[in-house]
Amino acid sequence: MSETGQPDADATSHPSFAEATRVWATIGLLSFGGPAGQIALMHRILVDERRWISEPRFLHALNFCMLLPGPEAQQLATYVGWLLHGTRGGVVAGTLFVLPGLAVILGLSTLYAVYQDTGWLEGIFFGLKAAVLAIVIDAVIRIGRRALKSRFAVILAAIAFVAIFVFGVPFPVIVILAGLAGYLRARMAPGEGTAVGEGESKALEPDRLHSSETTRSGAVRVIATWGALWAAPIVGFALLGGWESIYPRLALFFSWLAVVTFGGAYAVLAYVADAAVSSFGWLSAGEMLDGLAMAETTPGPLIIVLSYVGYIAAFRAETDLDPLIAGLIGGALTAWVTFVPCFLWIFLGAPYVEKLRGNLRLSGALSAITAAVVGVILNLALWLGLHVLFREVGVLEFGLARPPWPVWGSVDPWAVGLMVVAIVALFRFRLGVVPTLAICAGLGLLVRFLA
Repeated sequence: MSETGQPDADATSHPSFAEATRVWATIGLLSFGGPAGQIALMHRILVDERRWISEPRFLHALNFCMLLPGPEAQQLATYVGWLLHGTRGGVVAGTLFVLPGLAVILGLSTLYAVYQDTGWLEGIFFGLKAAVLAIVIDAVIRIGRRALKSRFAVILAAIAFVAIFVFGVPFPVIVILAGLAGYLRARMAPGEGTAVGEGESKALEPDRLHSSETTRSGAVRVIATWGALWAAPIVGFALLGGWESIYPRLALFFSWLAVVTFGGAYAVLAYVADAAVSSFGWLSAGEMLDGLAMAETTPGPLIIVLSYVGYIAAFRAETDLDPLIAGLIGGALTAWVTFVPCFLWIFLGAPYVEKLRGNLRLSGALSAITAAVVGVILNLALWLGLHVLFREVGVLEFGLARPPWPVWGSVDPWAVGLMVVAIVALFRFRLGVVPTLAICAGLGLLVRFLA
């Protein structure tokens, strides 16, 4: 015990597999708010409360996950689970991060497909969106405080925000340029700004965390195992119904997305919406927006909306199955080919990333990426704010700049009021994510009935 009567940080014990599983299940159930809120939640539980991993180690893992295609928050959970308990820990952490959201989105998709009327859901979603906005604002503040500890980091975050919000620079370009800037700075001025997120929190010693040897045979085993798991349902459904049937088409399309989905969920969803609506005709533009509203208010990664798309596509396809069964298979298959590749990227790359953790130039590049990501998250908060608080959002054009711009007369006073309630609940009374979401959902439903 310390002199203050608090447990000594150095006395933090390594969690048992059962204890870690319970915590990962809790994180999966509470992971609302998109990547920003989810990363903040994991930081609070894993670094601040449990002290299972130090802050630099957490940020190092986050930096790597930001470079990968797919949902970075789910990959971060997988990475930390792997650090704590090896492959089984990564599988459990990554799976439990997704399962609650997948169950909810499949249930909502079933209701939507059967009734085609989400009027009663609109009120709940209306309130939840206001709460999600407050959660993302909280995440920007939390992550910014920890990641922006130098003038260089603040400048990077500001440049990243202006680049993506004002000029629409693609996220991968921002990541590459930020990483290059951090690498060059670490090379020219070693020790200055190479660790944007310093402020070591005492946690488990590094040698108590899992770290695999980087061998060619190990990499081959990972590729063979997870590659086979990825491909098995695609080949299986193709053999059963032919390559032109709905399930192989869904699996191949979303498998391809799993490889190229850089730039965050919103960048991906813009392409998915166009392809699913215009190219494949699986659903209408309005139905795509309804699915996004569902996904924004479920736990887990926002990209889980792809399961909704797969559900509706299979529900309406000509198969020999009951439409509800066909839809559930389509939604589950879409989730499989979306998230299984994430385990492949982590288990293949994490050992190499851990081996290079002491490399100052690499640390400088990855830390610079974290700083830039703060600006990107701020962009997400502002984007959400515009679309939650205003009924109409346009584009302000001047030169090369095309930032989103609200129609000021379309401000929604009810949404503003609910957002204020959420902010007061989170910042003033510190009620936590779940109570805040519950309060706003109930108020949103009440507002819809009154209006």
